[in-house]
Amino acid sequence: MLVDRFYTRVKGDGIIGHFFTKAVNFSWEKHIPVMVAFWSGILLGENSYSGNPMQKHLELHKLFPVEKIHFDRWLAIWEETVRENFSGEKAEEAIARARSIAQLIHFKTGGIK
Repeated sequence: MLVDRFYTRVKGDGIIGHFFTKAVNFSWEKHIPVMVAFWSGILLGENSYSGNPMQKHLELHKLFPVEKIHFDRWLAIWEETVRENFSGEKAEEAIARARSIAQLIHFKTGGIK
């Protein structure tokens, strides 16, 4: 539910939506299950995700630079979606993990901490 609601909001966003609608050959049917597996692994300890998210973001950054404003918006939408639907330790963990992931990807793509 969290991933579905988050990406529903992202698709129409004026700051980051284009990464998912115009920037790359993107399939929602493939991406959503991958993201569910990714976040289920991080938050619930499930072991169904396989992939290299860093590599995907580095490839995207080469085509369409991902800047601090994009990371900030992604985080804002994530946090809003989490807080609207959940509360408690796991909700706070979801937000903290997203911040950490965004900082790492931003740093690896040449951004400043």
